[in-house]
Amino acid sequence: MIRVADMGGRGHAITCKVVITVGKAEPPEMAGSVPSLLSTHVLNTVEGIPAKGLTLTLSKFNAREAKWEHVSRSITDEDGRSPGLLRGEPLTAGTFQLRFDTGDYWKQQKHETFYPYVEVVFTIIDPKQKYHVPLLITPFSYSTYRGS
Repeated sequence: MIRVADMGGRGHAITCKVVITVGKAEPPEMAGSVPSLLSTHVLNTVEGIPAKGLTLTLSKFNAREAKWEHVSRSITDEDGRSPGLLRGEPLTAGTFQLRFDTGDYWKQQKHETFYPYVEVVFTIIDPKQKYHVPLLITPFSYSTYRGS
């Protein structure tokens, strides 16, 4: 309860109840959805910081037509993460590709780079498991692994 005193000399006072909820806000595309079973985290290892603002695309290989099909496009957040890769769609078995536009990211950071993009291709066998694909980048190298 908050009691606001009468500062104007009119003899009136107001009492009101205030409820404040503090927590991490969900991005609009994630509101009310279950956490994604596919995630990524990009770290700029030159500066030891998350790679904020890096554009990436997720594609799935269509074996029947022998071509990649676009699933989603995302930009890493303040923590170098990309929530909502699947945009609420369920994870399915198959071969996927995450393409990270590292050239544009390094250009924004005022660095030259040898790799204009990094493509990480991986296979989902059990879509009930969680798959995390971290990427560690420098202008002249990168590393990835299956995270948890």
